Amino acid sequence: VVVSRDLTQAHYATGIAHRLQQVLDDWGFMSPQLQDLYDLLNSGRARHAFPFDPAQCMAPLPRAYQWADGSAYLNHVELVRRARGADMPPSLRSDPLMYQGAGDDLLGPCDDIVVPSEAMGIDFEGELAVVTGDVRMGASPEQALDGVRLLMLANDVSLRNVIPAELAKGFGFVQGKPATAFGPVAVTPDELGEAWRGGRVHLTLQVAWNGRTVGLCEAGPDMHFHFGQLIAHLAATRNLRAGSIVGSGTVSNPGVQDAAGGMDWPRGYACIAEKRCMETLQHGAPRTGFMQFGDTVRLEMKGLDGRSVFGAIEQEVVPPGGRPATTEAAPTPG
Repeated sequence: VVVSRDLTQAHYATGIAHRLQQVLDDWGFMSPQLQDLYDLLNSGRARHAFPFDPAQCMAPLPRAYQWADGSAYLNHVELVRRARGADMPPSLRSDPLMYQGAGDDLLGPCDDIVVPSEAMGIDFEGELAVVTGDVRMGASPEQALDGVRLLMLANDVSLRNVIPAELAKGFGFVQGKPATAFGPVAVTPDELGEAWRGGRVHLTLQVAWNGRTVGLCEAGPDMHFHFGQLIAHLAATRNLRAGSIVGSGTVSNPGVQDAAGGMDWPRGYACIAEKRCMETLQHGAPRTGFMQFGDTVRLEMKGLDGRSVFGAIEQEVVPPGGRPATTEAAPTPG
């Protein structure tokens, strides 16, 4: 479907394409047709518009040819590695960190986070991601940036107590990275206006955990590697095909020194691991636990006009059997 700019209305686009992947494969021909439908929808002239409900949405690309997540915010890298006692890579500022995720089962914005055990250290990670067209092997960062077709909001869930043992094997994430969720709407870069510049999104990521705002993180200024650099890194030894998703890593802002000489993080956090490391630096030990069954997380980003750009990700953590069934009280005899 095509969704109106204010995210209130939608219109089926099946007369143009049945799947977003079709559009990405033939972008030059199909995207102008979608633009025409979008213009009709925004003007109120689309004949078969209907109310848009994010809860009915799958991920924009429920299955992707590949999902690779970078770590472009160096403050996040430094905090999380410090928390697990790991050294910083010597190439931290010159060569992006990236892992290859699973692209075969990407979650919609309101799908549950299903985890076998609370003991695994369940953590959310608020991120941005781009969907690419074809990008040739060896593309420069500038050429790679031209390959950006769409932008999305992501929750790259991590199981913090599983990851260290996996990384100790020297071969990367598998079980420590369950399915990633994406916001309901993927947008073309021009929709962000002046907020999209230099391969970065200069907007605020709002993060709420169990209904309480814990992060108002600025996505632009502290993104060390822009999306063109991340895509070029991935394409250094391979071609990327249309429909590849590349993530930014957790949006993160550095701390500032407070009046007492300690550190404070006024922008908050977009993952719990960072909060725990902040507490370690402030108090000597972490005080915040990871997510439990029944916990919720909400991620949203608003544009310069104050409107939600991608819609919100709103998820609940549940065990594999799902949330317990509620039993209705028996009617009172009377």
